[in-house]
Amino acid sequence: MREALDRVGGKWAIGILIAASAGPVRFTELERRVEGISRRMLTLTLRNLERDGLLDRHVHPCVPPKVEYTATPMARELYDSLVALTSWAERHREAISAARAEYDRRHGHPPA
Repeated sequence: MREALDRVGGKWAIGILIAASAGPVRFTELERRVEGISRRMLTLTLRNLERDGLLDRHVHPCVPPKVEYTATPMARELYDSLVALTSWAERHREAISAARAEYDRRHGHPPA
C-alpha cells in the first residue's frame, strides 16, 4: 500500500496525472503544465507511472514521432481525490507557511 501511495502522491505525479486525466497530453505540454519539473524528472516519473499502470503511452508513427500520454481508468479513478488534495493545499498554503514561521520562531530555528 505504501508504495502505491508514494507513487501517486509524489511531488510530480499529481500534476501529471491530473493533466493526463483530461485526455491525451504530449511530453512538451506536460513539461509546461507541471511547474518546476525538469525533463529528466518528467521522463522518470512518466516511466514509473506507465510501469504502475497509471498512464498509457502511445507513439504515433510519424516523423518526428508524436508521443501522447493518457491516464488509465485506474488513474482516472483518482482524479477527484487528486484535485481535492491540490485544492486543499492551495487554500491552506499561507496558513501552513505562517504556522511554520511561528514554530521556527518559538523553537529558535532560523527563518527559511
